[in-house]
Amino acid sequence: MSCVERARASERRDYRIDLTTQHDLLEVVEIEESCQLSLWGWEAYRAELTRPEAIMLVARRAAPDWQTGKSLYGFVAARVGADELHINNIGVRDSARGRGIGSALLRAALATGRRLGARTALLEVRAGNLPAQALYRHCGFEVAGRRRNYYREPPEDALVMSAEL
Repeated sequence: MSCVERARASERRDYRIDLTTQHDLLEVVEIEESCQLSLWGWEAYRAELTRPEAIMLVARRAAPDWQTGKSLYGFVAARVGADELHINNIGVRDSARGRGIGSALLRAALATGRRLGARTALLEVRAGNLPAQALYRHCGFEVAGRRRNYYREPPEDALVMSAEL
């Protein structure tokens, strides 16, 4: 199933892709930490919400989980600069993985970037993060380079991946 097909199928499920609000940021940071992403933290995401070139989207549950009160499955943070879209962070809760949510978030960010004039999308991914790399390849990204020791905790190279929009 292609990235677009998976995203379309996931749109019929129990969530929608929505703009991130300041109210969402505590859950965004919680997801960020659970996914072991490069930590931005609440304040950085709050600042990102004020930038016109920022794309901040969430996968919002139709109704909050009655046991935990959580309302988000995942998020994506990206930014358009000139004609490039840079995917900064994307994360999906462990319990929601494998349902096409990451594809739906990525597809929505790519579409928004295109509308804002981006012609190319770029991202860095841990060299050892094979599931993320598979998602990106599935959505049209290819390895364009490597950044040695890009990540600090734990130390690891980053693969630079790009896709034409």
